[in-house]
Amino acid sequence: MTGVILHTDSSKDLELIIQLAKKLGISTKRLTKEEIEDYGLSVAINEGRTGEYIDTEIFIKELRGGSKD
Repeated sequence: MTGVILHTDSSKDLELIIQLAKKLGISTKRLTKEEIEDYGLSVAINEGRTGEYIDTEIFIKELRGGSKD
């Protein structure tokens, strides 16, 4: 399976692309704003994963501007 996400501010252009996709036998799905945000968040989470253990206390201190020591 292969997919693509398209974005436009023109509902007229988007409708044209959807009609063309259907004529070509390609399925489409409109995404809500929330679904797009969820997808972006999942990508960011996956890119941020390192597989390394992070000490929670040290991490929180760093977020608050404290030192590691």
